[in-house]
Amino acid sequence: MKTMTCKQLGGACEEAFTAQTFAEIAELSKQHGMAMFQKQDAAHLEAMENMKSLMQDPAAMQAWFEGKKQAFEALPED
Repeated sequence: MKTMTCKQLGGACEEAFTAQTFAEIAELSKQHGMAMFQKQDAAHLEAMENMKSLMQDPAAMQAWFEGKKQAFEALPED
């Protein structure tokens, strides 16, 4: 198991997510993001706007995603 925070994954807070794989941690982060969107949390909404901008360039988005995946893989096991 490895742990990353919302902020480490491009978000806005220190909430921690723990998972076996990067795909699992990405899903946990996505669920958290949806919850923060429903709450209209200002800091998370700003982070989402930044992500939306990144998504306009598929190559940049892929590079960002790969960077986060590599960061996850480099983490020590909990």
